[in-house]
Amino acid sequence: MLSVFTGLADWLVYRTMGLAPDDKLGDALHFFVEDVTKIFVLLTLIIFLVGLLRSMLTPERLRTLLAGKRKGPAYLLAGLLGAVTPFCSCSAVPLFIGLLEAGVPMGVTMTFLITSPMVNEVAVVMLLAILGWKITLLYFATGMIVGVVGGLLTDRFGLERFVEDYVWKIRMGEVVAVEADTSLRGRIAFGIAQVREIIGRVWLYVLIGIGIGAGLHGFVPQEFFAAHAGPDNPFAVPLAVIVGIPLYSNAAGMIPIVEALIGKGVPVGTVLALMMSITAISLPELMILRKVLKLPMLALFAAFLAVAFVGVGYLFNAVL
Repeated sequence: MLSVFTGLADWLVYRTMGLAPDDKLGDALHFFVEDVTKIFVLLTLIIFLVGLLRSMLTPERLRTLLAGKRKGPAYLLAGLLGAVTPFCSCSAVPLFIGLLEAGVPMGVTMTFLITSPMVNEVAVVMLLAILGWKITLLYFATGMIVGVVGGLLTDRFGLERFVEDYVWKIRMGEVVAVEADTSLRGRIAFGIAQVREIIGRVWLYVLIGIGIGAGLHGFVPQEFFAAHAGPDNPFAVPLAVIVGIPLYSNAAGMIPIVEALIGKGVPVGTVLALMMSITAISLPELMILRKVLKLPMLALFAAFLAVAFVGVGYLFNAVL
């Protein structure tokens, strides 16, 4: 099915524009055209279909689902909800406050906070389409494990004392339930609204990611990556995590870069460690979380994720 996008890129770049496949510019443009059409079509379809399923899952219902649950099942549920909800760092603060105010334990809240930007349905389906089910399954499983372990450690060591004092004093009051339109027309309208909202939020990051991926694919020699980020460099994984921290993107914007780097021979674990660090512990996200977390907790949060991603990177490189 995805071959239609390759054919479109062949027609536009090689036949219409007259560029050759072995030309660097032609190779880069072919990658850009193929990925722009493929990723935006996939994004539209995936977001719409998931929007139909998620038409009843509002932030208020999310709080209701997590509040009052026993801690054991709540960690897993928080991780799963984080994986299927499109909340990013920009919405982390109000959700963090809302979950705590609803009585959700700190560790469960941290599980959701970790998994939500790291693992989401867009990244999972796009990875499945581009890189196959094995890598996608490992990515999903490790993201869930990192989130649940982070939540368990938060509760085990009583880290709620590092939440800013004003958070505990907030009383948001009773949430008035707003009934969603559960008719087929209402669900379709919600799905279309989700497409507009999410693509409107990520399209620039996706284009930038595809542009970077096209440049890497077409102009950077494979030997460069083999020398600096290949399997013979034992420090490639921690360096990837360190490089990713100052950057910011969402998972959808990282997929084209992941595809290009893996195509150049960079080990899967190294690439996914870079992707996870950019989406989950970037400086912009840490600055936003500083509004609700004291510096010791913020430092522990970043250190835990950095160590976890390094471990995940080495694990992926060992098993793939």
